[in-house]
Amino acid sequence: MTIKTHILQQARAARGGALKLALCSTKDKDQALKAMAAALLKNAAVILKANALDVAAGVKAGLKGALVERLQLDPKRVKAMADGILDIVKLKDPVGEVLDSRVRPNGLRIDKVRVPIGVVGIIYESRPNVTADCAALGIKSGNAVILRGGKEALNSNKAIYQALKGALAGTRVPVEALQFIAVAERTAVLELLKLDSLVDIIVPRGGEGLIRFVAENSLIPVVKHYKGVCHIYVSASADLAMAEEICFNAKVQRPGVCNAMEKLLVDEKVAKRFLPSMAGRFRGAGVELRGDEAARRIVGDMHKASGQDWYEEYLDLTLTVGIVKGVAAAVDHINKFGSRHSDAIITKNKKEAGAFLQGVDSACVYVNASTRFTDGYEFGLGAEVGISTDKIHVRGPMGLEGLTSYKYQIYGNGQVRG
Repeated sequence: MTIKTHILQQARAARGGALKLALCSTKDKDQALKAMAAALLKNAAVILKANALDVAAGVKAGLKGALVERLQLDPKRVKAMADGILDIVKLKDPVGEVLDSRVRPNGLRIDKVRVPIGVVGIIYESRPNVTADCAALGIKSGNAVILRGGKEALNSNKAIYQALKGALAGTRVPVEALQFIAVAERTAVLELLKLDSLVDIIVPRGGEGLIRFVAENSLIPVVKHYKGVCHIYVSASADLAMAEEICFNAKVQRPGVCNAMEKLLVDEKVAKRFLPSMAGRFRGAGVELRGDEAARRIVGDMHKASGQDWYEEYLDLTLTVGIVKGVAAAVDHINKFGSRHSDAIITKNKKEAGAFLQGVDSACVYVNASTRFTDGYEFGLGAEVGISTDKIHVRGPMGLEGLTSYKYQIYGNGQVRG
């Protein structure tokens, strides 16, 4: 069987599964999710064995430490995947929610009702937990999902998918609603992206290269989850002790994820007081600092930042540092170099905070908090398919509601149009 035929068959199966899944009750879906969570725990040993193969291959291929960390599973992370599915069970089912209802002068009642999108294709890179998260979100929101993970995590993803698929066999949720593309060749993605008659939306989740490839080749609408070039601006009125804790967390706690801080901007009025201590703490954590001339005059061993550094998403222990003059300059810098993902200001000045919140054109804008909170769980949305940097349909963490559309249901009693 050719790759084209294989992908076409999977998409047709998903379409059929989506139509059946749309008829399932919330109880049906929640029971399926509970079975999926239990299956992950039951098959933990198989999943970890498969993951060990991926990690060993990644290390041999020269994957960076942060990327290996994203790829690696352990019993705690498998349990976290299962717990994440159970958290989705607790969330309100968005399907069927009446968003608006009105009665027209002729007596027609028009309801605007939330419905599943249908078939969602999700293309992602080397984080195996995404397989479980996206499968669960798809089922709860009434969507069939076609999953295609990165080749680095192929063994892990296949093991997770088999466990989840096996769990659906004993439930009312159709097994066809969950599809996984196990073909490593990029041709499989290209074939999927042509199937606009069967797949309703594509969600790419990964690096900028992947997302641009999908956006440029897809005949299907794409919700783009571009890179996370996240900034934190330490203002002249910041609590510097607080700023140090927030910046350290945002960069070091988990550097290989899209909501980690990649750029640090410091107001010129506090730079000499803040940067030496902050740089020392970063240095102790193994962070490589790259700065503009003003920052390098304060911290002498900082590497010189190139023009490209300001646009770069490192996903590693590397940080670009710049000195700016006031909140307006910080906002301008972020809007020029950022990726519209997540950015923060550290300040005690409410007026300054308001200017930052209003001026920065990003999906998530913070005052006095780490950018690491841009996450479906942290926002109370459960898992997310990704963080959308688009402005149409959904923006920020794309959870259950982001996986729905709506339709109008009209009730009459014999009305005809004159």
